Formats: sequence, C-alpha cells, structure tokens
Amino acid sequence: MCAGIAVLAGIAVAVGLLQQGGPGPFPAGTVRGQTVEIAGRGLYRYDTVFTAAGNQATDLVTLGIGIPLLVAAAEGWWRGSARSGLVLLGTLGYFLYVYAGYALGAIAYNQLFLLYVVLFSTALYAFVLVFAAFLRQDPARLFPPDTPRRGPAVLMFTSTVVLVVVWGTPLMSAAVTGAAPEGLGPYSTEFTEALDLAVITPATAWAGVLILRRDPRGYLIAVSLLVLEILLAPLIIAQTVLQLRAGVTFTLPEIIGPMIGFVVLAVAAAAVLRVILRSVPAAAPRSERVPRAQADGPR
Repeated sequence: MCAGIAVLAGIAVAVGLLQQGGPGPFPAGTVRGQTVEIAGRGLYRYDTVFTAAGNQATDLVTLGIGIPLLVAAAEGWWRGSARSGLVLLGTLGYFLYVYAGYALGAIAYNQLFLLYVVLFSTALYAFVLVFAAFLRQDPARLFPPDTPRRGPAVLMFTSTVVLVVVWGTPLMSAAVTGAAPEGLGPYSTEFTEALDLAVITPATAWAGVLILRRDPRGYLIAVSLLVLEILLAPLIIAQTVLQLRAGVTFTLPEIIGPMIGFVVLAVAAAAVLRVILRSVPAAAPRSERVPRAQADGPR
C-alpha cells in the first residue's frame, strides 16, 4: 500500500507541476457576488490564483520530502525498526491530510479526481493498519514509563489552542456577521478549517491528556501529528513563495508571521519527536511476522 501511495502520488504531483497549458488568470464572479482571480492555467486552472499556487507548493513538498520519507520509513519498518514504523505512521498522516483535502473539496474538480480518491482511500487504510499494528504490539513496550511526558503534552495542548484561535476566531466572526469567511472564494466550504477543527484539534487535546495519564497510546497519536507539524513548515514557506511569484499580494507581517510561526512549531515538533523516538527500542518484532501457531499458543 505504501508503494502504491508513493507511485500514485508521484504521478499526481508530476501532473500538477508539469501541466502548464491554459490562457492564464482571469476574473470570475462567485455566487456570493464576489470577484476572484482564477488561475486559468495548468492542472489547477479552475482554482483561484492563491489556491493553485498553494497546490503546486504542496506538490513540491510531497515530491521532495513526503514521498522519499514515506519510502524510507516503510523500508525501515519492513526491516523491523519500530522507530521507522512510527515515522511511517506520521508520514501516512501527512498523505491522508493532503489527499483528503484534494478529494473532498479543498480544491476545484480536475481530471485527477479519481486518483485523489484512490490516494485518500489508500492512505486512510494504510494509516489505520499501521496504527492497529502498533496497538497489537502493546504500546507500553514501545514507550516505557520514563518516556518524557511534560514536553510532548505541552506541545499537544499548545497545538490545540493555536488551531482553535487561528481557525475558530475568523469562522466565529463570519458566523456572527453573516459574511463569507475571508479567502473562501468560489469554493463551497472551508475544508482545511473543518478538518483541523473536527479531527486534528481533538486529536492533539486527547494525545496530551493520555500522555499526562501515562497512557502510551497518547504517544502514538502524538507521533502521527508531530510529523505533520514538521512538514507544515516547508509547506507554508513553499506556498508563500509560489503565491508571491503568482502575483498574490501580502503585507510583510502576513509573509513573515506564518513562516516564523510554523518554523518554530516545526522545530518544537522535531525536538519532541526526537525525544520520543529516543525512548523507543531501536528494533521491535513485527506482530504480523509472528507465525500464527506461535502467536496463538499451543492448541
């Protein structure tokens, strides 16, 4: 499944980066009476200029970091490395996050829609299978009692607060005023905000609670989120650069603020992930490699 994700994602990002045909940007009216600038070029021709440039930046990060990390982590876990397996879990979380957005409405429909659906489905079930494999191995064996708790828990709770403030505040404002959220453009929903608030935010909070309770399952949840947080830094930087190149205008604080914020978050996430992984045994038996007769015991 990981090999399939790597190959299919490679095809998707290649088309997204290399397909450049089209007349170019043009203004379009939305059903809400707003005028937005549509990209008019390449695979993301029906997205706004802002979103199309962001999608290409996501493709760049997926190609340059996501796919190599997925392949390396999958190979390491196949060879029996529990640490590689945990990195694989987080990397699959990244692919699930990206292609859930592509398949469920974060971008305009294009000819790769069915490919996005397959990637979303494969990443989802691969993530579930890896997570379940670690649960079967008994997480207490992977995360001994002396695994640091304070740092990971604080970062998880901080992530919870940041997501609620960053996404919740403008959405609450839009709900009160009755206006469309800023940046909605021609789209029908704010998928990223919905995913972050409905899934990622509760996951960060629950991971922090479980870690403080010395429940090793909290570390499993945290690791799957930490890899995503690390990859968000190059993602935000690449998106900002390509959006500026595409002609999107930002104020200086709008450029520097998110970059610095996500870099700080990524550095903190990398430090916490390193601390957690150092507590994990370098190698651990793969439960699915145990012969059935041995696993079930004598009959």
